[in-house]
Amino acid sequence: MHARGVRPTQPGASYARTARPKPVLKPPDALLLGAVAFLVGLGLVMVYSASSATAYAAYHDTAHYLKRQLVYLVLGLFLAYVAYRVDYGKLRGLAPGLVLFTLLLLGLTLIPHVGFLSGGARRWLGFGAFSFQPSELGKLALVIFLAAKLSQLNDRVQSLSKGVVPVLLITLLLAGPVLVEPDMGTASIYIFTALAVLFTAGARIEHLIMCTLAMLPAVVIAVGSSPYKLKRVLAFIDPWKDAQNTGFHIVQSLLALGSGGIFGLGLGASRQKYFYLPMPHTDFIFAVIGEELGMLGCLVVIALFLLFAIRAASLALRAPDRFGMLLALGCTYLIVIQAFVNIGVVTSSWPVTGVPLPFISFGGTSLVVSLIAVGLIVNIGRYRTS
Repeated sequence: MHARGVRPTQPGASYARTARPKPVLKPPDALLLGAVAFLVGLGLVMVYSASSATAYAAYHDTAHYLKRQLVYLVLGLFLAYVAYRVDYGKLRGLAPGLVLFTLLLLGLTLIPHVGFLSGGARRWLGFGAFSFQPSELGKLALVIFLAAKLSQLNDRVQSLSKGVVPVLLITLLLAGPVLVEPDMGTASIYIFTALAVLFTAGARIEHLIMCTLAMLPAVVIAVGSSPYKLKRVLAFIDPWKDAQNTGFHIVQSLLALGSGGIFGLGLGASRQKYFYLPMPHTDFIFAVIGEELGMLGCLVVIALFLLFAIRAASLALRAPDRFGMLLALGCTYLIVIQAFVNIGVVTSSWPVTGVPLPFISFGGTSLVVSLIAVGLIVNIGRYRTS
């Protein structure tokens, strides 16, 4: 008699014909979850503080944006739990379908009267009060694809023609519609994340440099052909030259950070949020943190993202398989790269791009996607080898 098959001991493994001991699953990493919980909690407080004036002016309700953020937080926590419980190995086979589905959503976003137009950009789909950004969902599709493809390639990732170029072509295929929306910030996050995962997977650094240089002319053309993007780059170089126009975002952000000093003006005491600082509860919420909580508050936020990065990378490097390692690292890169691009914009260390601060900025799809990424990291961490 043959023994009945049992469930595999590792995610994505094939069924065995003889009984194996079940793996001993490790508990979730407390430091990682603590860092995320603190960032989310701080985000709720700062969304209310930073958006109160704008919300009252538009909706006569100072808590309008906070209420919406809470709804998305509940949804994000539910989906994060699903991501935590799912057999992550099954995601490998879903990667091509997720890429195609994302391309379909991004294509729909660009169709007039289908995609929502706001602030000169067509980035949203939905109906009524519900809307979401397909470009945010595309981040997850991208990291799942990268992990699946690069775990399949193994050492062939060191080949330019068989490894790096095909992976970057799919990345550019996803980033292209996002750039057309236009959303150059999110498109750049796609590319930075792909380069980081490729490097981690073993791609040769000279190949990555070569491909980056090959993409530069397209970046120059994209920026040079758009007066709006070109003005943003010039404003980054010298924001004070045109402080009332192209440099307005950066100048107001720097004024907020500078007026906060070391200890800040106090929670809720920001002056720049009263219609001086553009998008105080989304892209520039870090400036409000600096104004109200001071340099110490900013350093705490940066330290929490660093703690998250260290703990998440530690879990990823102890994953039981290559796919799990690359998936966990991809999710980590998504969050950490976006965080430091946002902080770079606010501190005038990076050209102005519209990317939110993960876990903190107002933005439903961004919060949900970030929490799902955390769920996947913690899921993979349950199978860590030590």
